[in-house]
This record gives sequence, structure tokens and C-alpha cells, in this order.
Amino acid sequence: MKLEFTGERLLTSVHNDNTVKHLHRYALALEIIKHKTVLDIASGEGYGSYLMSRNAKFVYGVDIDREIVTFATKKYAHKNLQFLEGSTSAIPLEDNSVDMVVSFETLEHHDQHDEMMTEIKRVLKTDGTLLISTPDKHYYSDLRNYQNQFHVKELYKQQFVDLVDKYFNNHRLLSQSFINGNSIIIEDKKRRDFEFYSGNFTEVKTIDSDPHFLIAQCSNSELKLLKDSIFDGKELIDSNFIENQLKIVYNSNSYKLGDFILKPLKVVKKFWRRK
Repeated sequence: MKLEFTGERLLTSVHNDNTVKHLHRYALALEIIKHKTVLDIASGEGYGSYLMSRNAKFVYGVDIDREIVTFATKKYAHKNLQFLEGSTSAIPLEDNSVDMVVSFETLEHHDQHDEMMTEIKRVLKTDGTLLISTPDKHYYSDLRNYQNQFHVKELYKQQFVDLVDKYFNNHRLLSQSFINGNSIIIEDKKRRDFEFYSGNFTEVKTIDSDPHFLIAQCSNSELKLLKDSIFDGKELIDSNFIENQLKIVYNSNSYKLGDFILKPLKVVKKFWRRK
């Protein structure tokens, strides 16, 4: 079974800036899930749930798509990992059953935000933690004049803050940007104190690195500090770049013509090798 990439969800066959940003979010989760029971809501292809299962006590990956749940179950079979079919407003878990909920890039795909938060609070233990991300509509859509066809309801920063404040006593807001192959996550209130530079041999200047994504760490208990961090995406981006360049070469008319001209010589060469 092979999943077709539509752009709606991330697949492990795709290596781009979105890959780096998603993996960085899961890297944050890995810092605070040790020995915990975790729910990954809208778990998609399942790679994130699998990554967390290597640190957590147990991980539930829940997704609304039956086909993707079946795929994830087969691809990521693990003793402390289970994939279930369910929605953000009908999570198939018992009350107070998980220590942590992870929800990355889910809110914007539906408009049942209060229903989702109510369900998260239902399955989350009283001292549990939610780690949730969403695009910042101002930077992600408005400034770029961009419309994502898969997004139903995006939130501005204050709307996102108001939503998590409505359901949790404590939250820490982080912001995420992507620059030169790397994902950068820093506490939102520190962003103005963080400088980004670019330039060449004639001029060096400060630049803006717009935080397209927001991440909230929420709990009714004390929050474990998540450090400012960088995810080096060079390995992922470079491998994909080389693969794409090879595809361009192999599909070019000049390569096909050269291959056609040299084909008789290749046949002769193979013949002499066999002798």
C-alpha cells in the first residue's frame, strides 16, 4: 500500500521545509514525554507517533481517515503504539487516560475548535500537558497573500492565545520560522530580542524571519521548560535536492537523446563483459 502525496498531510517520502518544521515540533515533544502515555491527535501517516513511542510509555495515534490508520498500523507496528480511528471532537479514549496530548497542524483543518479542546481536556489527566501548533494567519496567509486549500479556519495569534487560555491555567507560547534549511523555535516574547542577519562581502544587514507557526505548551500544572532550539534540516533538504536534480536530468530531452545514441554501444559492452 502506497500513499499518494496530495499536500494535505506530510509523508515520509517528501523532504522539504515542511518536513523540517514537523520534525522539529516532534523533537520538542520528545523532551517531555518520557514514561508518559501520549495521544497524538490527527496522527496522519504515523511517523510522529512512532518517534514518540520510542521515548513514551505508550502512544495512541488517532486520525479521522480509516485508510491512513490502517496504513500506519502496518508500517509502524510497535508494542507500545496503537493507531485508532477517531476525530478531534470524538476521541476514542477514556476520560483522564493520557498524560500528554500532541496536536500539530490540526486546528486549521476544521472549525470545531471548542469541541476539540473540550475533548482534549476530557482525555487528559488533571496535571497533563497539551503541546499544540497552528499557523499564524497574519504571517502564514495575510502577508503572503496565500490561501491553503486544505485549511478551513486559521487563527490569528491572539485568537490562538484566547483559545488555550480558555481551557488551561498556564501556557507558554513559542513561535516557529524557517530560514536557510533550518527550523527555529523560540519563546514568542523573546522573538524581538533575537536578531537574524544576512548579507554578502559588500553588505551585512538584519532581516525578518516571519514566524509562520505558533506552538503552545499548556497545562493546569507547572510547565516543564522547553528551550529555544534549532532543527538542522540540511540532511533532509540536501538529500531531496539531489534526488530531484537527478530526476530532472534523467527526464531531460538531451539525456534521453544521448541515451538513445549510446544504447547500441551499451549493448555491445554488455556482450563483451559476458564473454
